[in-house]
Amino acid sequence: MNDQSTGQEAVDAQKKRRGLHRIFHAFGYSLAGLRAAWHETAFRQEAILAMVLVPLSFWLGQHWTEVALLAGSVVMVMVVELLNTGIEAAIDRMGPEWHTLSKQAKDMGSAAVLLSLLLCGGIWVAALWQRFVS
Repeated sequence: MNDQSTGQEAVDAQKKRRGLHRIFHAFGYSLAGLRAAWHETAFRQEAILAMVLVPLSFWLGQHWTEVALLAGSVVMVMVVELLNTGIEAAIDRMGPEWHTLSKQAKDMGSAAVLLSLLLCGGIWVAALWQRFVS
C-alpha cells in the first residue's frame, strides 16, 4: 500500500517542498507539536505560567532589553521543555526496557529543564529585586 492510499504523507515529502509551500507545512507541523505538548503536564503548567509572566514582563521591564530578557527567559523554559519531551518520546519509542543510555538521555533532558527554570527564576528575582527593593 502506498502513502497516498493510507492518507499519510511520504516521510520525505517536506524535503521536496520549496518556498511558501514548505513554510506553510512546517508551520502546520509546529502547531501539531504544540498541540501534542499541551497533553504534557509540565509543558501545560509552564504555558499557563507564561500567559501570566510574558504580559507581566512588559510591566516589570523598564527598557526593551529588560522586557526581552524577562519574556525570553520564560519562552526559553518552554523551548527546553519541548526538546526534553521530544527526547523522552524518542527514547520511549525505542522500547520499554531499561537501558543506561536511555536513562542518561532522559536525565540530561530533565537537567536542562531544571537549569532553564533556575535561570528564568534568577532573572525574575533580580528584576523584582531591582524594581521593588533597591
